[in-house]
Amino acid sequence: MRKSSYPDFFKKLALLAGTAALLSGCDSAILDPKGPIGVEQRNLIVIAVLLMLIVVIPAIVMTVLFAWKYRASNKDATYSPNWSHSNKIEAVVWGIPCVIILVLATITWKTSHSLDPFKALEGYDEEPLTIEVVALDWKWLFIYPEQQIATVNEVAFPANVPIEFQVTSDTVMNSFFIPHLGSQIYAMAGMQTEVNLLASEPGDYPGISAQYSGSGFSGMKFNARALDSREQFQAWVNQVQQSPKQLNQSAYDKLAKPSEDAPVEYYSTVIPNLFTSIIHKYMGGAMQAGSGHEGMQHHGAEE
Repeated sequence: MRKSSYPDFFKKLALLAGTAALLSGCDSAILDPKGPIGVEQRNLIVIAVLLMLIVVIPAIVMTVLFAWKYRASNKDATYSPNWSHSNKIEAVVWGIPCVIILVLATITWKTSHSLDPFKALEGYDEEPLTIEVVALDWKWLFIYPEQQIATVNEVAFPANVPIEFQVTSDTVMNSFFIPHLGSQIYAMAGMQTEVNLLASEPGDYPGISAQYSGSGFSGMKFNARALDSREQFQAWVNQVQQSPKQLNQSAYDKLAKPSEDAPVEYYSTVIPNLFTSIIHKYMGGAMQAGSGHEGMQHHGAEE
């Protein structure tokens, strides 16, 4: 490196260090999980990073030490230009990464099964709550089939109760993600997927679309409310049921039109089997809303 480039180098290094210091104060939802799935995923990230640092840190340290030891002004350093091979070095250079990859592969294999989003959460006395999720332009529609209500850009559920989110899209592909709870899942038109989550403590947790979907993507956010108890959840349901809005077919058609930064909306009633009809309209219109469960069974067979 030429002497004239030193000032620029140190300026860039100082800028990088300052940026790292600022980012260190950022609140990362992924590293501050509020549910068992989020905790497991955070642990997996931490373990993977620590294992990789076993290679990265020694490499960085040796780079600095070698550069210092073999600098041009150090006339005492032994210079061996004809040196080409060492079995010991080869064993370390290849052996340690192979062991790390083996450990990571084992952990990944286990967690890919234990953290399967379709796997129901076990060990909880409470019955799971089913919530149907529809990605729209650029908003999120949540349908509660048991309570026969629907909301836009707000989803509520009791803490410490397993939640089964059934997810689809009535537009381009999106990604349903509540970072504090973990496990983002893609939402695709004509397809139904599922993710099982649980909030271990009450609170309001931001939800997002993690897949770019057009001009209104930045405002495609929602609030996930983990309530203290089933009683508080029922009170919230009662509040939604007081809304004068009803999600019939014409209201849904209007809602499905693109809009940016959509406000929270409550619907006291929802057309039966709306979620299923949204899926089937991409399969040749095999089922209309309110026509029963045959369409859902047919859809499951095709998947």
